[in-house]
Amino acid sequence: MLFSTTFSVVALLAAEASAHGAVTSYVIGSTTYNGYQGFSPASSGPTIQRQWPDYNPVLSVTDAKMLCNTGTSAALNATVAAGGTVTAKWAQWTHQQGPVMVWMYKCAGDFKSCDGKGKGWFKIDQQGLTAPPLTSNNWGTAVVYSKLAWTSTIPKSLAPGNYLIRHELLALHQSNTPQFYPECAQISVTGSGTQVPSGAFLTSIPGYATASDPGVLVDIYSSKATTYTCPGPAVWTGDGAAATHAKRFEA
Repeated sequence: MLFSTTFSVVALLAAEASAHGAVTSYVIGSTTYNGYQGFSPASSGPTIQRQWPDYNPVLSVTDAKMLCNTGTSAALNATVAAGGTVTAKWAQWTHQQGPVMVWMYKCAGDFKSCDGKGKGWFKIDQQGLTAPPLTSNNWGTAVVYSKLAWTSTIPKSLAPGNYLIRHELLALHQSNTPQFYPECAQISVTGSGTQVPSGAFLTSIPGYATASDPGVLVDIYSSKATTYTCPGPAVWTGDGAAATHAKRFEA
């Protein structure tokens, strides 16, 4: 009986873990950069990704794990020209209600000393609900479910330098129980751009939203809302304008 009970608990934990997900590789230009494939310590070799400890979600918007899922400085970094694309890939993803948000943070110096703290994060891409109802699969995370990939364009006017890029999936499939899945990677942006976001486009992570933010605390099953606003600042496009979301469906 004890064996049976223990086996059931282990099986349940395994099932819960398999329902979660994380970015496991990146495609930049013609190069694929491996990320982490499971629980740490990783055995996938050097990577541009800041190592995450497990697949488990962050359950509080104020948790320090929101920054980079506890990720620390990576061994490598990838070069991408402003105007180029970064594709994040997942080995698994099962939730289809919730937004995708892609963030960047300009490092003041080298990556080893870049901790991502302070009011320096800005969005370059996001997709929330594209059509009602809230219980539908008309969400950014449904694209990840289908493609296991998300492609974003680095703003062409962005000033060159070292940046963290942060992919965040916010799963809203459990009523009033948001689940955050963030990972960070290190990229060096090149080009002749001169712009960096300022003012209302910048925020801290954690700190970009409160626990009661309507984009965070959502009961998709009882709410009569027909629209949804992603938490945090607007997307910075680099041309002086804000975008509510960018539609990126290619794998």
